[in-house]
Order: sequence, then structure tokens, then C-alpha cells
Amino acid sequence: MSLAPYVRILARGQGRARGFTQDEAAEAMTLMLTPDVSREAVGAILMLLRMKGETAAEIAGFSSAARASLPCWTGPRAALDWPSYAAGRTRGLPWFLLSARLVADAGIPVLLHGWNAHQGAGADLRAALPTVGVRSADSVQVAGDLLTRDRIAYLPLESLSPPLMALLCLRDALGLRSCINTVCRMLNPGGAETAVQGVFHPPYRELQADAGQMLGLRQLTVLKGGGGEFEHHPAKNIETFGLRNGQRWTGLTGKQLADHRRLSEGPRDPSLLAQIWRGERHDPFAEAIVVSTAALALDTAGVADPESKARDSAA
Repeated sequence: MSLAPYVRILARGQGRARGFTQDEAAEAMTLMLTPDVSREAVGAILMLLRMKGETAAEIAGFSSAARASLPCWTGPRAALDWPSYAAGRTRGLPWFLLSARLVADAGIPVLLHGWNAHQGAGADLRAALPTVGVRSADSVQVAGDLLTRDRIAYLPLESLSPPLMALLCLRDALGLRSCINTVCRMLNPGGAETAVQGVFHPPYRELQADAGQMLGLRQLTVLKGGGGEFEHHPAKNIETFGLRNGQRWTGLTGKQLADHRRLSEGPRDPSLLAQIWRGERHDPFAEAIVVSTAALALDTAGVADPESKARDSAA
């Protein structure tokens, strides 16, 4: 089937064009993931949506179809879904990896998934994974095994879904970000009922919260974080959006210290992550990033007194 009818829905002209319903978005995404799809039609849909602005129904429809295309998850269900798809141009080291380790060490299995190996050497998440003891999986089966053994795993998008990876990489041809970045954040391949998500542009906080509700998430926290990742600046009181028990929710992060640094400032050597983790190096600002981000994730997962739990796990 052709994508042309879906292009026409978005591009009929002033007064006639409209957005997709959730079902139409799911149908369009199903076609966009087929091997013989017209790349021109895919590009037209993605750029028309970018100009119009995506709706929660469109993101939910795209995401549900994308999820249906994924390999069957056979391992233990993830307790916390942690997507990582930010470009990383405005951030430093991925301190949130240590936060995810703290959450896993607190007994909550964490599935990280993403695509950001294109970042600069200092901020490259994948270069940092082995330094903090997080293993990368080359399939959903291996990811499930790692969750059983380590309570944490990283699943690269190109291993999870080559067709979605191809859609994401259309950014290189189009020169602009598309809604596929948001769809990937909503994939939740491990079937978790709880998720944390980062955004770079504030309007996406509510968009992702609404889409998460449509997709059946129970617990969700969306944060405008470092470089678009779920990573908290400890010297800022940041508004958060999401879900609690499936209902819309907003909150504030609070401030943990007084500091005017940006998250993009500071060291770039990934080995410093391991030094902080092992207690060989002391950096109050970095440690506050790690603990405050972990506390937000633990709170999302319903852990009582999350700040104390995060500090205890870091001790």
C-alpha cells in the first residue's frame, strides 16, 4: 500500500489539511517501516508533521505501531524504561549512567536503550558504558539475560530495530530532527510500566506525558535535562511532567546545591565516571547530578524517601 493517502491528509492545503488520528498514525508508521517504502513519501510525512507540530495522538499511534514491529521480548520485564536519544551537543559527560546504576543497585531493573554514538568523544554514551559496568546487548534476548544478571542493560537502537534506525537516520538527509526521536523515546521495549524521559525542548514534556498516558504507562517523569537526556541540573528547580498511577501529574525537582555551572561544562574524559563511581575522585557538582537524577527516577518508580535511597546507594 502507498503512503500517498497519508501525505494527502497532512498536505491538502489551507482549510483542508489535518493531522492524523491515532489509528491513521499507526497505519502510516506500519507502512513507513516496510522495506520497499518510498523514502520521498516518508520524508514528506516527517517534515509536514514537523511544520505542523506533532500531537500526542500521532506520537501514540506511531509508537504503538513501532512497538508492534519490535522483536518479541522474552526476558524478565523491565521495571524502569530509560531511553537515551539526545544529540548531546549541549552536554558533557553522561553522568546519568551512574544514576541508572544507582537505581539498578537499589533493586529496580533498568533498561536503557538508544542511539547517540554520534556524539563527541567526551560525551559519547557508548564509550562510557564499560567504564561504569553497564553492558550493551546485541539483541532483546541478550538484554533480557543482562537484566536478570545485572539488573541493568543498554540496548542499541540498531540492534533493537534496524528499520527504525533507518528512519531516525533520515535526519542526515533531511537536515532536521523529526518526530522519530520522540517515537523512539516511547518504544519501551522491555514492557515497563514506569519510565523516565528527557527532552531538550520544553513543549515536548507535556506531549510525551500525554502520549505515555495513551500508551498505558502508569508512572512517567519527563524532564528538560542535560542535552535532552533524563539528567537533572542539581542547582535548578525544574518543572517536571508525567504520570502517577496513569493520571497526569506535574512536579518540581528542587535544588540540591548552589552552583552556576552548565552541565556541558567540566571534564570530558569518560574514565572520570568510573573514578567518581569508585570514590577515587570527589566532585560535589557531579555527585549531586548523579544522586538527584537517581532520586527522580526512584521517585517515579514509587520508592519511598527516594533522596535518602539514592544517597544510600551511592555511599
